[in-house]
Amino acid sequence: MPKLKLTVIAPVFNEEQVIAHFHARTHAVLDTLDDVDAKILYVLDKCTDNTLEVLRNLANGDAKTRVIALSSRFGHQMSLLAGIENALDADAIVMMDSDLQHPPELIPELIGRYREGHDVVYTIRRDTEDAGLLRKAAGNLFYRVLRTLSKVPINANAADFRLISARVARCLASGFRERNMFLRGVFSWMGFKQSSVEYIAEKRFAGKSKYSFSRMMQLATAGILSFSTKPLQVGMFVGIGFAVLAFFFMLGAVVNYFIDQSLPSGWTTVVSLLLLFSGVQLIVLGTMGAYIGAIYEEVKGRPRYIIEEEIVHHEAVALHHRIGERAS
Repeated sequence: MPKLKLTVIAPVFNEEQVIAHFHARTHAVLDTLDDVDAKILYVLDKCTDNTLEVLRNLANGDAKTRVIALSSRFGHQMSLLAGIENALDADAIVMMDSDLQHPPELIPELIGRYREGHDVVYTIRRDTEDAGLLRKAAGNLFYRVLRTLSKVPINANAADFRLISARVARCLASGFRERNMFLRGVFSWMGFKQSSVEYIAEKRFAGKSKYSFSRMMQLATAGILSFSTKPLQVGMFVGIGFAVLAFFFMLGAVVNYFIDQSLPSGWTTVVSLLLLFSGVQLIVLGTMGAYIGAIYEEVKGRPRYIIEEEIVHHEAVALHHRIGERAS
């Protein structure tokens, strides 16, 4: 029976303090899998530290390690996509972060679920050791809002730590061309036979989280814009509701004019209504602007990522003109 060809994809950004430990720990797990031919593919977002040189040394000393260095910072989701599109020769792909918060020891269980016939095996954080209450609350709120707005079922606390089969990877690479991609939602939307595994996210081995609040908001916005048009519908219904309210207010004012000939100043009422309606209009326009901006990003047709360099065992290949359009 041939060995299962497995590729572990790990996006990396400014992890010079962690990456060697991640590599050693992941390799130790993969080496125990006798019936698996496993490789590690690092996808490096443009870094400001020494991570590239650390990865270069790791790849030069290990024939089963490969590094793809992107030419700019394209983000976590595009790094994952770049890894998937460059690992289509594998029978199964495991995606996981390189900060050791995704335990490599879970890989054998993911493979076991795959061998049971599951095309997607995703993980769910049961807890996060070093996550603050505010971060947890924000995450729970995001998934609650997304489930309310979207018809696509997306599991709360689902992570990008998952295994996908070769046919899921090929489907993603050939059929999905959007730039603002929210992979957790995409895999849920795709269907296939799926299974989940719970885990407790460990504390970061070193360094700090690369997901700032602004990047978390960008990811949340991408998730909502990708899988729901309900915010536009909400804006429309809010506008209708306030228009009806304004009509009755106007009707009351006209009746009061004929009943009471003395005209009150009404300054507070006028200002309050102006501020209220202006605020509603700005909210609706802002929602429309977010969708128009997303459309604008898509229609420009720019590559989703650009690979600057590929590093394999004792070899580095310059790939300045290789862009994220392999499957087009």
